[in-house]
Amino acid sequence: MGLTKKIVLAMIAGIGLGLLFNVLNSSQILGETLTSFINNYLTNGLFDIVGRIFIASLKLMVVPLVLVSLICGACALSEGSRVGVLAGKTLALYMLTTAVAISLALLLALVIQPGAGMEHLAGNAQFEAKQSPPLSDVLVNIFPTNPVQAMAEGNMLQIIVFALLLGYAISRSGKPGQRVAAFFNDLNDVILRMVGVLMAFAPYGVFALLANKIALLGLDAIPTLAKYFSVVLLALMVHALGVYPLLLKLLSGLNPVQLLKKMRPAMAFAFSTASSAATIPVTLQTVEKRLGVDNKVASFTVPLGATINMDGTAIMQGVATVFISQLYGIEIGLMGYLTVILTATLASVGTAGVPGVGLIMLAMVLGQVGLPVEGIAIVMGVDRLLDMVRTAVNITGDAVVSSVVAKSEGALDVSTFNDENYNSVVDQGDGRSTIA
Repeated sequence: MGLTKKIVLAMIAGIGLGLLFNVLNSSQILGETLTSFINNYLTNGLFDIVGRIFIASLKLMVVPLVLVSLICGACALSEGSRVGVLAGKTLALYMLTTAVAISLALLLALVIQPGAGMEHLAGNAQFEAKQSPPLSDVLVNIFPTNPVQAMAEGNMLQIIVFALLLGYAISRSGKPGQRVAAFFNDLNDVILRMVGVLMAFAPYGVFALLANKIALLGLDAIPTLAKYFSVVLLALMVHALGVYPLLLKLLSGLNPVQLLKKMRPAMAFAFSTASSAATIPVTLQTVEKRLGVDNKVASFTVPLGATINMDGTAIMQGVATVFISQLYGIEIGLMGYLTVILTATLASVGTAGVPGVGLIMLAMVLGQVGLPVEGIAIVMGVDRLLDMVRTAVNITGDAVVSSVVAKSEGALDVSTFNDENYNSVVDQGDGRSTIA
């Protein structure tokens, strides 16, 4: 059995066991002793430990993989001007998909009206919004003063800037640069091999993560917010299975079904971890080895996407804005909705890398259109579960943008992308192979 099937089966088994534990806990039919055993030794014990170790292992790989891979990619760009073109295309596409995502969310929410008849929920809502950083600080903080500190803190935008500068300098340094480039290329192969080794343990990590998370989520909030939950979920599905395939077909002519099939392992990882950053090693491997995107493109687009591409979060913001406006009976009008689209699109880039970024962005959007930020407290009950889905949507968007940019730059191996009988590096655990 290939690793993809193992991961999918582990994901289904983890969700099933987590739901079973959740039901058993709430019903108390097993008695106090067995319930305590399940909670203390399985859910909060074994599954929690295995899941946290797996997440830590993934995060361990993120900084060295992004740094080394991006340096190698920058070295491979023969013309320095291509870095600017690549960055421009990537940023424009990420902002386009985010604008489309929030527009779609607003449209569906206005048609379905998830907040209608739910006014009673607004009474006891309390939420303290964190202050969003000034735009000037955000722009300045993109550039590292200490690259070692940026790597220690996992500040992806600063790592990207440092890696691009170093890669560009290496490519312009003649023979010394060639020797340094050879070292980083060898180091890149070693790191990819480490990722391959880690992938062998992926099904166990995915199972433990989901069993723990679903068991602890407490699904009792879903019936109360079922309409809101359903609209966000519908918008996420339409965006992932409708908007992304359409953009891929229109902008590159590639087969969207192939991309969705080959992204299944990465989507399973993203769903189970609920973290685009932690999924970077898997996303990068999948985009390069399964989709045929050249490292010089993928090493830039994937880490950047994991940092600033927040289509899933934008969808949540769009639906939440309409939901909260209906909850409090405040009509914000057409200009208000246009303001939401603009604010959320720009904020997806401007607040990248800030802790609790989704809630900060939502508080910022609500503040711009005069809605009470206390409404966020109401939707937080189901947000953790939706976060898992929107993370899978986000990394799918990263793969789509990577493929489109790579095709436009002549850096996509189309035969690899279209290969039906693929046995990718993710399945084989062989991190040493490279794209032709």
